[in-house]
Amino acid sequence: MNEDTFNMSVRKFLKKLGITAQRELERKIREALAEGRLRGDEELAVTAKVTLAEVGLELDVEGKIALE
Repeated sequence: MNEDTFNMSVRKFLKKLGITAQRELERKIREALAEGRLRGDEELAVTAKVTLAEVGLELDVEGKIALE
């Protein structure tokens, strides 16, 4: 295994994940605010799941998103 290739590939995936997730989280939260499903002062529980089937990895990362 080439460590540099591996490291860059993981970083590229994580960057794509972060950018995509942020964009979708912001879009859906703004949509819920506009529709009145959220007030704007909530703290929302969030879970991200990363799966790498070939090595049996199922990772859940939990956190909170504060709106105010």
